[in-house]
Amino acid sequence: MTADTTADLAARAAHRHVVVIGGGIAGLVAARECAKVGMRVTVLEAEGELGGAIRGAELDGVNVDAGAESYATRGGHVRKMLVELGLDDRIVTPNPAGAWLVGAPGVDSAPLPKGGILGIPANPFAEDVRRIIGWGGAWRAYVDRLRPPLTIGQEHSLGALVAKRMGHKVRDLLVAPVTAGVYSADPDDVDTEVAAPGLNEALTRTGSLSGGVAQLLVDRADRAKKAPGSAVEGISGGMTALVAALAADLAELGADVRTGTAVRSIARDGAGWTVAVPAVGDDAEEDLPDETLPADAVIIATAEPPARALLDGHVVGLGEAGEAPQIEIVSLLLAAPELDAAPRGTGVLTVPGSRTAKALTHATAKWGWLREAAGGRHVVRVSFGSQGEPAATAGLDDDTAARLALDEASAMLGVALPASSLVAAHRARFTQSQPASLIGAAARRRELRSAIAKAEGLGVVGAWVSGTGLAQVIPEATAEADRVRRSLLWGQDDHPDAF
Repeated sequence: MTADTTADLAARAAHRHVVVIGGGIAGLVAARECAKVGMRVTVLEAEGELGGAIRGAELDGVNVDAGAESYATRGGHVRKMLVELGLDDRIVTPNPAGAWLVGAPGVDSAPLPKGGILGIPANPFAEDVRRIIGWGGAWRAYVDRLRPPLTIGQEHSLGALVAKRMGHKVRDLLVAPVTAGVYSADPDDVDTEVAAPGLNEALTRTGSLSGGVAQLLVDRADRAKKAPGSAVEGISGGMTALVAALAADLAELGADVRTGTAVRSIARDGAGWTVAVPAVGDDAEEDLPDETLPADAVIIATAEPPARALLDGHVVGLGEAGEAPQIEIVSLLLAAPELDAAPRGTGVLTVPGSRTAKALTHATAKWGWLREAAGGRHVVRVSFGSQGEPAATAGLDDDTAARLALDEASAMLGVALPASSLVAAHRARFTQSQPASLIGAAARRRELRSAIAKAEGLGVVGAWVSGTGLAQVIPEATAEADRVRRSLLWGQDDHPDAF
């Protein structure tokens, strides 16, 4: 690109205004992509603070992650952004001690077995596996070795595949706790190829599901030797550092970021858009006309329900809304020396239906930076709610929810935690978008993207169109923002590779 064309590009960009509706990570990333090429950007966030699912809380002077506490390292997308934002020196890895499992019949608690994928064991007779599923479950799982491999088609349902090959005990006692804890989903609803890429093919090659798991573990070990590292990472001081860094970068780029500003509607205005927001000072006693912001393009970065409301009438073919589980995380700061030995590793998963909570993270056992910040006290995060199962805390007030979380933590950790051990608590509510691993989710997202792309000057980002997790949200938000800004600078049909 010549100097003249670069100057022309900069001039065109300076005359383009993009409004991003939603200040979660997806919205902030999309806004940054537009702002860094010189476009005018306005971010409108309905809540009083930025971050969305990335949020923090203060418990008696200790800053903790109240939402997402880590990110998957696959693809390297999140780490790349952290490096760009100057946060690479704060990247940390979790304690590898692993989690425990509670709720299996006849088993008080046990370490989650090693040597498996999504709970599927490579060796059903391994002691840590047999401890949970018993001799009967181990022998039933061994039948997998005697059954013919899949030679025609593939089994899309992870739960159906596991039950068919290795029996219901493996599915219900080993796999279901993992899919509930990771995806908030039943294993029958999880797409095998998305959750465990290559597993069906490995099964066919090796002749058994356990053999396929063993082969994939070898392949992963080989890749780890070439590029060692943890499957997840976090940020010292909390994931909210990413939100703060993105906000600071946007400020430096001249973007206008507004919190506490809900968008009422969007409307076509010639070749562009108008975005309606409540006028400053508008309240129940003063009905002022909406303020309208003109925009050359709009990027919607909200959760699915408000996004669909804004898209109504502008995009055809969005399909039906996906089921969105309501999740609550209750974070507890505890004065409990009994937890110093981390009696259940870095956390606990539960067999679905066995307890009110679905999972627990012993955060001060998992993250060294938080252990130091807590000064001898402990932070425990208790999670409630799953796909098709509302959070047990949903109808409770905050104090009652904290007491329930404390009772669940005591039972799951196997340690008496009296009410006097509770120093402080925080409760966070989330509407979780459908995980990318659910059956049909990939096709649904392709249909969404196709429908949205037909609306000129309109983009959509966020977990409901990309799948949950920063490793998916960030690259998709980057790509969608790139699509929108290219269309503004060169038109729909002429997109040179300038970025």
